[in-house]
Amino acid sequence: MTYLRLLWIHLRLGILNELQYRTNLVLQLIQSAVGLVTALLGLGIVFSKTDTLGGWLPAEMLAIVGVYTLVSGLTQLVVRPSLQRFMEDIRLGTLDFTLTKPVDAQALVSMRQIEVWKLVDVVVGLVVLGVAVTQLGASIGATEALAFVVALLAGATIIYSFLLILATCAFWWVRLDNILNIFQSMYEAGRWPIGIYPPWLRYVLTFLVPVGFAITVPTEGLVGRLTSPTLVGAIALAIALPLIARAFWKFGVRHYSGASA
Repeated sequence: MTYLRLLWIHLRLGILNELQYRTNLVLQLIQSAVGLVTALLGLGIVFSKTDTLGGWLPAEMLAIVGVYTLVSGLTQLVVRPSLQRFMEDIRLGTLDFTLTKPVDAQALVSMRQIEVWKLVDVVVGLVVLGVAVTQLGASIGATEALAFVVALLAGATIIYSFLLILATCAFWWVRLDNILNIFQSMYEAGRWPIGIYPPWLRYVLTFLVPVGFAITVPTEGLVGRLTSPTLVGAIALAIALPLIARAFWKFGVRHYSGASA
């Protein structure tokens, strides 16, 4: 409950801060609209030439776009801006103020910067996903819905843990400002099922940069393509990777030299 209250406090602060710059909402609406139109045009071009893409039907591909937009919105709503600020605090030596607070420092740095207008992407993702579910119709039952929710939660956990590991590297390499931007560039590949890529790229997007677990796997659960071994693997990784990220975080904190050092 303590961390939920902290998240609510930072959300309120984020709203108050962003209300000073309401033009940002207009810019976010434009950005989200352009991103969605670009994705839909891409699908339109592809399916004007073929009926399926790697075995994926148009409605299933629309679900991929919905999950991609939803996860992107959630990540850029809290996780990415918070970790970006965390890396900046390391560079400036001001992480001391966070480490001395009477709450878990990892939890605090993961939620203290909220860009509320990214909720637009979350809403857009949910709407697109809803349209895809409507088109898929009776093919989605309780089993598919449960598999989707479990896989989506596992994917979100994996992405958060992976980004935390990347950000923690700033304890040793201070100039890592662009590393999250590089991740975002690779995340763009998640607009399409990872199965359509060459084997080497499929491996990269599954194990080195776990985009597949965040987007393709949940969508496979929704459309009935997800196999039990893949779901178990996603859950296992969602359990193991946070533990690895936590251990790496603690190791990094021990090597931190801040303004008070």
